[in-house]
Amino acid sequence: MRPMGGDQVQEAVGHALALLRTATHRDWEGTRAGRLEWSCHETAVHIASDLLAYAGQLAGRATEAYVPFELILEDGADTTGLLDVIGTTGTLLAVTVQTTPRDVRAFHPYPFRAADREGFAAMGVTEVLLHTHDIAEGLGLPYEPSAELCQNVLTRLFPHVRPGPEPWPTLLWATGRGDLPGRAPVTAWRWSNPLVIPAERLALHGVTPAAAADLAAGGTGGFAWIEGGPVEGTREGAGMIVKLYETGTLRAEWGMYVLVRDEDGRALGALGFHGAPDEEGRTEIGYDLVDAARGHGYATEALRTLAGWARGREDVRSLFAVVDKDNVPSQGVVTRSGFTRVSDDGERFAYELRLRS
Repeated sequence: MRPMGGDQVQEAVGHALALLRTATHRDWEGTRAGRLEWSCHETAVHIASDLLAYAGQLAGRATEAYVPFELILEDGADTTGLLDVIGTTGTLLAVTVQTTPRDVRAFHPYPFRAADREGFAAMGVTEVLLHTHDIAEGLGLPYEPSAELCQNVLTRLFPHVRPGPEPWPTLLWATGRGDLPGRAPVTAWRWSNPLVIPAERLALHGVTPAAAADLAAGGTGGFAWIEGGPVEGTREGAGMIVKLYETGTLRAEWGMYVLVRDEDGRALGALGFHGAPDEEGRTEIGYDLVDAARGHGYATEALRTLAGWARGREDVRSLFAVVDKDNVPSQGVVTRSGFTRVSDDGERFAYELRLRS
């Protein structure tokens, strides 16, 4: 899996500037940017402002709100100067992403009020791709970024969007900028950074479709695992996430989480839901640990944490877990987490945790 980082930010910005610099002689202030209400000039300022803001969020480690500053161009700055500012702010974001530790998260409102360095890189790339398209459309310029870059964005920020035949048209459709055969037009949209749920000694990191595909294919999913991980159950769970993504039925918060230990940043195992709650508000949960992590209460801590998160949701009423009869340690995990045995088919026990009536 190719990580989303500073190189991708530089790639997106460099490709955009190479095109936009061919049209600096045009009237950017008097030309509307595609379907936007902004002019091409205003849209270019917006690109630079977002790149700078994302760099500021990461560099400042902001956790509760946006860092209160903004980009202001000098009076009389021409289009060439504005594009230089985009190049500069792109470099600032790229370098900030490259020098920010993996576990740092900073404030962003959508949808879970935080993003890590890959999230800010992906958001910066998305802003560049989409708004360069808007400007190019307004100026009548041909523009198409690399399919790999678009795919990286889609599999990290748009887990709810079913893949289309080509990544770039799919990204344009998903953001209300184009049509796809057989799909209704998009009139409102937002991206989705993965959810991270803190526990006592762990953090539960939501797995993106990009990470799930890598895990299912035998990779690490971008996580640093303890010796022996990830185990086969994690890879199988990741494969389930990939299938949900490919059918457009993935709701990322009801997907898979990797357990990352606070003290050393190492991944210990995974747990998650088999899908979003059904019409009766029920969903099944599963989990596993690398052998070396067992016997320390990590699975119980993680299951209690995820159940506590689910309890705060209105769309779920109960959680289920199915455990083999001979898996006594796992039976202890669900029992300690408040689940009650509700059935026995001779080979497996089914457990339920009622969250609300």
